[in-house]
Amino acid sequence: MAEPKRRVGGVEQTPARVLVVEARFYDEIADELLKGATQRLAASGATYDVVSVPGALEIPPTIAILATAAAARHQPYDAVVALGCVIRGETTHYEIVTEQSARALMDLSVASRLPLGNGVLTVENEAQALARARVAEMNKGGDAAEAALAVLRLKRAAGCV
Repeated sequence: MAEPKRRVGGVEQTPARVLVVEARFYDEIADELLKGATQRLAASGATYDVVSVPGALEIPPTIAILATAAAARHQPYDAVVALGCVIRGETTHYEIVTEQSARALMDLSVASRLPLGNGVLTVENEAQALARARVAEMNKGGDAAEAALAVLRLKRAAGCV
């Protein structure tokens, strides 16, 4: 019989301090993503700050700026949740925004060792976005918050805090 895989989970020993940066380009979608993320964070006992930006490309620099400022004040964020939506249009702008925002988020997370949940939806149309964003449906905002918290638990378990 195979050995069980080690799982890190359970109740947080120290509540997390989380930065949520949301792109407000599509208000209804952003509202649902934020609701899902904040419900999940509150259920975990995390405290969080929410900052709104115009679009997905503004999320990575905002995270970098605010995370750096918080660390300088000796009040660092334990994790970050990025929320937004990019809907395919008729030009190559979609590819630029989706690829560059995802790349920048990944680069930022890895370079700073900052647990990050990426809840930036990349979809073909508004119906797909709403289905993914709605808390009662796919709840991708909640999933992004859970991803950030899961990586934070691993970071804490590894002693990297």
